Amino acid sequence: MSLNINKAAIEEMMAYAGSLHDELIAIRRDLHRHPELLYDTDRTAALVAGLLKEWGIDVRTGVGPHFGKGVVGVLRGGLEGGRTLLLRADMDALPITELNDADYKSSVDGVMHACGHDAHTAMLLGAAKTLAAYRESFAGEIRFVFQPAEEGALSSPLDGRLLSGGRDMIEAGILEGVDRCYALHVWPELDAGTIGIHSLYAMAASSHFHVTFQGTNGHHSSPHLAVDAIQMTGAYIAGVNGMMANSIDPREQAVLAFGTVRAGTVINAIAEQSVITGTFRAFSKQTVAAISAGLERHAQAASLAYGGFYHIALREGIAVVNDGEAVEEVIRAGTAVLGGENVRQQLEPSLAGEDFGWYLDRVPGAFILLGCGNESLGIREGLHRPKFDLDESVLVHGTRLLVQLAAGS
Repeated sequence: MSLNINKAAIEEMMAYAGSLHDELIAIRRDLHRHPELLYDTDRTAALVAGLLKEWGIDVRTGVGPHFGKGVVGVLRGGLEGGRTLLLRADMDALPITELNDADYKSSVDGVMHACGHDAHTAMLLGAAKTLAAYRESFAGEIRFVFQPAEEGALSSPLDGRLLSGGRDMIEAGILEGVDRCYALHVWPELDAGTIGIHSLYAMAASSHFHVTFQGTNGHHSSPHLAVDAIQMTGAYIAGVNGMMANSIDPREQAVLAFGTVRAGTVINAIAEQSVITGTFRAFSKQTVAAISAGLERHAQAASLAYGGFYHIALREGIAVVNDGEAVEEVIRAGTAVLGGENVRQQLEPSLAGEDFGWYLDRVPGAFILLGCGNESLGIREGLHRPKFDLDESVLVHGTRLLVQLAAGS
């Protein structure tokens, strides 16, 4: 399944990728200083598109029929034949205030790259530059996909569905004709210089729900003239917790938790509206569908019981499921780049979520964990935490791994 590059060319490409060390760090730090949320990734997208064009890669911007914020670079090899490979990086940051004191600390109050998407973008750019420099040596097509809104979803302005960036770009047709797809994710629990790969399930389907109960306000002295949204909320929470305990197959891994509840304005008035949000995580599509249906059913039951109304918005996730042949390619590529002793087979999937699962549901591929922790440098803070950082030596490791997957696996 390789793009038919000879061994000498691959060695040259590995050396070239290594020469990008300082440039990759500069790109990553620039992105880290200027984080952007969800679909508001215009600066990042412009930087990415500009560099891809500079390197002679065909570029499409504004990709996605709903939000139009994705960037896709297409590179065709100079030799005949070959497969079509897609490599993906995410561009968005998180609404977290950074507590690091580095000179590349976020310059945006309340926003930081706490999940390493700045590094993902830098590494994919490094792979794009390397492969572009050697385009005459291989056959096939490589698509470099830079995606917004991996960390969440917004309601589509076209049809109201809650969509993450991956789903928006997939609906633009980025997967058409693709034979294999890969993505990296930095992982502080693994040491820099190692990778982790799951044989099947890598991450759970992480789904979000947003439920609004609408009642009628009133004074506490006359509750019979009102419809209490808080009562509906209490019944709903109890019902959903009961559903998770008694209606979901106990042999299936699944967890649901409520994140926020907002209701009421004053101490002596009955609340006319309440809003509940939360997430649930599971692996099988059947379990995801069962929980989704139950959330709707219990919202309807609670509103009927108290004489109110409800509205529910769901963003269903999908599990990240690796393909067996793609996993073998990752093991071979990781062994070539880092040594076999540094390729770690991961046994337990994470209950975190990743919308790369939507890609893998349609095209065989793999999701790879790239070790970025370094105890000697004090770098071990977990993802989504205000002091998250990474050992920047991994930027070359990740670039080389992507190039090896594209060229020599």
